[in-house]
Amino acid sequence: MASSTSFRISAEAKRVLAVRAEREGTSATALLERLILEGVQQLDHPGIVFRGPAHDRRAALAAGPDVWEVISRLQELEGSEEERIGVLSEETGLHPRLIRLAVDYAVEHVDEIRSRIDRNRELAERSRSAAQRRADLIA
Repeated sequence: MASSTSFRISAEAKRVLAVRAEREGTSATALLERLILEGVQQLDHPGIVFRGPAHDRRAALAAGPDVWEVISRLQELEGSEEERIGVLSEETGLHPRLIRLAVDYAVEHVDEIRSRIDRNRELAERSRSAAQRRADLIA
């Protein structure tokens, strides 16, 4: 639940916030809240950035894939955590340190990451099912 808070910011900060909020079609308050949350998470997890439109932001490695993609692939692999990280590093060229960074972020944001993985798997299954129905139809 939101609560009212008062901050003093410079006129320049207020101006650029208002311009950006208008460009994104959102309120300055909503943009400021997102920037605070994402900014703190980036301070907690250096190397993590946030991508996507305001309604669908997702955590990602600064020089790589989304965190949920890293975790999803690790889940598909077999072996110990270090063995899986090694395989993924070989597959992608990502340094193991970056993969561990994604894992560390995911541990603290389990629900967010699981939700993205589940949504992607549902979409993939829907796509496979539709392709099979099309094939059956024209067979």
